[in-house]
Amino acid sequence: MDTTPFITQDTIAFGIVMLTIGFVFYTSSSESKGWIKFYKIVPSLLMAYMLPAIFTSVGIIAPEWESVDATGNITTHESNLYYVASRFLLPAALILMTLSIDLKAVFDLGPKALIMFLTGTVGIIIGGPIAVILISMVSPETVGGVGPDAVWRGLATLAGSWIGGGANQAAMLEIYEYNPKKYGGMVLVDIVVANLWMAIVLMGIGKSEKIDKWLKADTSAIERLKDKVSSYANKITRNPTLADLMVILSIAFTVVGFAHFGANVISSFLKDNFEAVSDKSSALSSFGSQFFWMISIATIVGIILSFTKFKKYEGAGASKIGSVFIYILVATIGMKMDLSKILENPGLIVIGLVWMTVHVILLIIVAKLIKAPYFFLAVGSQANVGGAASAPIVAAAFHPSLATVGVLLAVFGYVVGTYGAMLTAELMRIVAP
Repeated sequence: MDTTPFITQDTIAFGIVMLTIGFVFYTSSSESKGWIKFYKIVPSLLMAYMLPAIFTSVGIIAPEWESVDATGNITTHESNLYYVASRFLLPAALILMTLSIDLKAVFDLGPKALIMFLTGTVGIIIGGPIAVILISMVSPETVGGVGPDAVWRGLATLAGSWIGGGANQAAMLEIYEYNPKKYGGMVLVDIVVANLWMAIVLMGIGKSEKIDKWLKADTSAIERLKDKVSSYANKITRNPTLADLMVILSIAFTVVGFAHFGANVISSFLKDNFEAVSDKSSALSSFGSQFFWMISIATIVGIILSFTKFKKYEGAGASKIGSVFIYILVATIGMKMDLSKILENPGLIVIGLVWMTVHVILLIIVAKLIKAPYFFLAVGSQANVGGAASAPIVAAAFHPSLATVGVLLAVFGYVVGTYGAMLTAELMRIVAP
């Protein structure tokens, strides 16, 4: 089936993405009463996410597609917009957002961030088998299958993605040898369910004060960090010169280049010298991921630079430029969401929705018990489900200075992802019909 979108060139698709972001910012800063009311309900970040998803759903743009030529040959095409945004703009944003970070204040946030992250991990571990049990009562064939076709094997790859990230997902595919021909269905569930949950999380940001009040949460540590960073930024704020902007971009992309170089060297060294890392079926294979090391290096260098005179570039708008990059990344993630595919494989989608519901319910219960702010719930969840691409986006939506919290938790997710997913898979194996 030919699934070619109306726009196939990345240059034109990027123009549409930027038009979308421009529209969101123009309307969200409008003094029109209608738009003011609208953006009180729908955060601008969610709009930047959902509009590209709508364009994808109606066939104007696409993250990937298949074309059929006159002889019937099928060719697969892929947009590079998300790759560029996640490999170039994401690390650049992390660097610029951590330039002004107060590391001591981040640690002063206390253990609740880690508790909510681990709660999210447990929610994914127990959510898988609970979803399998519940769906098997209604439709056992949906979660059945034998050998490489066993659905629990495919769901194991979802667990890898939702606790860690892409590297962990690939490791689970190797470990449990799920039928590659059916793997696309699992990827679809991953994209649809994870992106739907991210949309809900983003919508909740606009209601965070009400949610915190309901949770009886103590947000004082978060407010202190935000105030500290904001007051520092206000003290050094200046009208940026061309030289300032060029130096800011130079810092960002020089470190991005260094992060990629370091990631290539470390990843190659570990794969060449440690069999457990080079073996895709090993629990340690995620340490061979270049993306993991690239994000880690970019964050570490950004934190180191926050102790140097480069910190003063926050006054020239370093974190604002970082926020620009984050919005572009959000829009390219939105591109991956095809709303029309929600009903393509309803059985698997329902499993994913039940699974995610367990994860969310557990997060809410623990947040209520320990009086954790919505910020910790949202970032703890996204550090699991969305990984290093989504967690800093959600954290930065509360305040740019909080992006580092999202990254640190997401990196931890990469480390524990494969082990947590293996436990989930074994539990699903036990309960699967």
